Amino acid sequence: MIKDYQNKIFCGDALTILKLLPDEIVDVGVTSPPYNKGENKKGWLVANVKYKGASDKLPENLYQENQIAVLDEIFRITKPGGSFFYNHKIRWERGKLLHPMDWLRKTKWVIRQEIIWDRMIAANIRGWRFWQVEERVYWLYKPKGTHHIGEELKPRHALLTSIWRFSPERENPHPAPFPLALPIRCIFSVMDEKREGLVIDPYCGSGTTLVAAKILGHNFIGIDISKEYVEFSEKRLKNYKAEEKYANEEISKHVVVKTFKERKEKGEFTGKYGKQNNKKLEQQSVFKLKVDAEAK
Repeated sequence: MIKDYQNKIFCGDALTILKLLPDEIVDVGVTSPPYNKGENKKGWLVANVKYKGASDKLPENLYQENQIAVLDEIFRITKPGGSFFYNHKIRWERGKLLHPMDWLRKTKWVIRQEIIWDRMIAANIRGWRFWQVEERVYWLYKPKGTHHIGEELKPRHALLTSIWRFSPERENPHPAPFPLALPIRCIFSVMDEKREGLVIDPYCGSGTTLVAAKILGHNFIGIDISKEYVEFSEKRLKNYKAEEKYANEEISKHVVVKTFKERKEKGEFTGKYGKQNNKKLEQQSVFKLKVDAEAK
């Protein structure tokens, strides 16, 4: 039964726990796995990591094999037509560039889009390359029927570009948290106003994806190998309403102006640059968060 798994955080190895989940139960997922950066001795990020039983310094071939296995398990438990957003980055090992596409192409997923996340900060101060401020978010899709790349997004979501600019959460005990806006954007864009979906994060860390799911009215499954972060996430979820204002800031950006088709039919300029009709474009209603009855 799905209810045996939803709205719970499981403490353990991601691949091991994913194998226990039933087929085709998940609607959408968002995650950021360990990057296998090989850091093991110094620096704030390393000193504050609460992953004593896990290694971030595996042989690269074993790391990639594990990621392929994890992603294929997520594919199995995702419904046809479902999406998974996978946050990773380009790395270098002894001068060799390591790109997430190296293993993503070997999974069962269709790679629907590569999104650039401009984090607006850089932790690397070495001068071998220009500062790397960007990471990647890969939108992965599980085909459904004849929809090999999925259905179109609604205009209010599609108007957002493929470059996302927001900084990581700063007051978060996890060493590498993404901001609440990131999973809110991912989940809301594909689920729109649907409710009671099932969202998964197999490396849930401080619980940001789970909070986003709860705010948007969905159920969730979280997995993390750290008992400390599981406990932190559970406490955070109990106080999720305190973070609704940050979710609303992101949702307010999903506003529809006239669609390309509507502008074309009325002879209005449809490009971003150049002369446009001065008539103010009507905005459709912005999605409003559902307030729990007890909060009224």
